[in-house]
Amino acid sequence: MTMNAAPAENFPAPTAPPAAETNLQAAVLVVDDSRTMRLALIRALNQLGFNNITEAANGRQAMGLIQSQSFDLMLLDMEMPEMNGMQVLLELRNDPQLGGLPVIVISGAEQVDSAVKCIEAGAEDYLPKPFNPTLLRARVTTSLEKKRLRDLDRVRLKQLQTEKELLEQMQRRLNDELAEAANYVRSILPEPTTAPLQIDWKYQPSTELGGDAFGYHWIDPEHFAVYLLDVCGHGVGASLLSVTAMNVIRSGSLANTDFRDPGAVLSGLNNAFLMEKQNNMYFTLWYGVYHMPSRTLKYSSGGHPPALLLSPAGSGPAASRQLRVPGVIVGAMEDMVYPTESCPVAPGDRLLVLCDGCYEIKDAAGNFMEFDAFEQYMRQQVAAPDALERLHSWVRERHGEGPLDDDFSIVRINF
Repeated sequence: MTMNAAPAENFPAPTAPPAAETNLQAAVLVVDDSRTMRLALIRALNQLGFNNITEAANGRQAMGLIQSQSFDLMLLDMEMPEMNGMQVLLELRNDPQLGGLPVIVISGAEQVDSAVKCIEAGAEDYLPKPFNPTLLRARVTTSLEKKRLRDLDRVRLKQLQTEKELLEQMQRRLNDELAEAANYVRSILPEPTTAPLQIDWKYQPSTELGGDAFGYHWIDPEHFAVYLLDVCGHGVGASLLSVTAMNVIRSGSLANTDFRDPGAVLSGLNNAFLMEKQNNMYFTLWYGVYHMPSRTLKYSSGGHPPALLLSPAGSGPAASRQLRVPGVIVGAMEDMVYPTESCPVAPGDRLLVLCDGCYEIKDAAGNFMEFDAFEQYMRQQVAAPDALERLHSWVRERHGEGPLDDDFSIVRINF
């Protein structure tokens, strides 16, 4: 899966220029209705290393300059005609685009209370008249350093927001691709049928992509194959392996393999999907072939739960037989031989082919349900039209809140 967005870790960490460099580059606005005071402030700032200085004679002029160009600091007199310092501060505070400009108010000794109000209105600091050059240096340097840190924080915040947006974009794309893959897995599952055999199924993966897959098809006019496999684990890797194995079975594309012989099919799949060549992934499988003229079912399995053949018994529970064949997991080692067994199938019999997720359910006390409990339940329910839905609800109830721990897959065939 190719992602166009750059990963978050590739973003360079923001860095701030040294304070001395910041002073040389800082743009300062000096606002005072007194030409003498402005010149005194400008001269003092020049001596501190500030060369980018603009002056304004009143608050109205200052606001025009602030709205047309960028400043790093403003020295603002409180008492001015047209628009005083407090009015400038209030207008700055009401404009989100301008509120970050640090302001040092300049006040006379008798205006301390007004200076405090200005600080409450958003001023960074204040400087008394007549100003002391050392105090000016301290106030200006501190204010610019605070602004520098705030600007750096804003850069970091913007970077974090960008990284979050990229991660959310990647997550949305991943979710879309997982949903598309899940839809594909469902699309290859066979449709339920009503003739010549009545077949239905229930499939519920425990995650977006499960490791279970199943199918059934006519090999020829007399032989009908049914199969269910369960790949270890979940997710993309398990799903890819299950789909690949399913396509091999459906297409009958194993060389020198008679797909009417279940044991031969498992032996061929075992050699074709050795776990050492599949990233140590393996699968279990139950594979059966029903011969319609003789009403005989041949079957074999590798590490898989038994299928269950249930026969009607009047109004009581159905009789049951576990179709179990000893065999190791598929892909464990090369040239394994899987035996084939057979049994007769009577009219009205029902076959259940399933994965262990249909019964290995851990309850709230941590106890696992055994296959026998599943068998007893299905003996009671198998004839019901919605038996598989009932089973799923029963399993969910035993499990409790949250998704099931394993995929739930079961196929029912009514002969």
